[in-house]
Amino acid sequence: MATLAIVIRAAFRVTRVALHLFWGVATAALVFPWLPNRARLYLKARWSRQLLEEMGVAIVASGAPPAQGLLVANHISWLDIFAINALAPTTFLSKDEVMYWPVIGWLSRQVGTLFLERGSRAAAQRAKEHLIAELKAGQLVGVFPEGTTGFGDHVMPFHAALFQSAIDAGVAVTPTLIRYIDRNGQPTTAAAYVGDTSLWECMRSIVTASALTAHITFLPAVESAGADRRHLAHHCHQLVSHALGASTPSPPAPPAGSMATGTPAGPQGAPPSGSLPTDSRNPAPADSFPA
Repeated sequence: MATLAIVIRAAFRVTRVALHLFWGVATAALVFPWLPNRARLYLKARWSRQLLEEMGVAIVASGAPPAQGLLVANHISWLDIFAINALAPTTFLSKDEVMYWPVIGWLSRQVGTLFLERGSRAAAQRAKEHLIAELKAGQLVGVFPEGTTGFGDHVMPFHAALFQSAIDAGVAVTPTLIRYIDRNGQPTTAAAYVGDTSLWECMRSIVTASALTAHITFLPAVESAGADRRHLAHHCHQLVSHALGASTPSPPAPPAGSMATGTPAGPQGAPPSGSLPTDSRNPAPADSFPA
């Protein structure tokens, strides 16, 4: 009976998401191009909040959402973009393959997403110039400097190249922590888009989850003026890692008299803290960005 309830709930959520996507396409095609920037940002935030609601994902924020500058965050899922947009409408730099995703790719282009063609230094240079122009124009631009997605149990090293854009534009960098929590307040991998997980499999995991919550923590902005990009990247990585460590609940103590053997895995089968997930099918473009 419980399984049937989950299937019905998931089907209801998927139907609502499909309708929401159609509404997004109509808005992007007929309304979005004619609106001033402030109205576009409002619509982007509202549409993203509603998408999370349709999927059954709650959102909790802490810290002050930035209005401009470079936002850097750890990366777990494609859902990260909508979770951040719901709180702070952002122009994201994305891998070029997202352009070819059904519906989502077209919508991303219409709302100003910047795409990076992997392996092409000329295309990377153009993307960097567009990124700097957006930052200088007072826009909020988001990147995932880990260069790939992970399970969220630790923060992988940040690639430094993307931080050069903030230095060149003379804007602050806002480190941001993304976490997904289950109904018991524990970290969950329900939204993780890693390894061989397909887009549909990830979607199915999200819509079948119960009381999934995205926690977004905006940390104090870091000034980039006069900074070395590697030092800036390392500093932001430390801030996000420390925030993750401070927010992760400790595992329950084993029963008295028992002894644990081996190395426990991370939350819900994630690799132990300190290891790096490999062969992610959702690499971010940071590693191919020009210096």
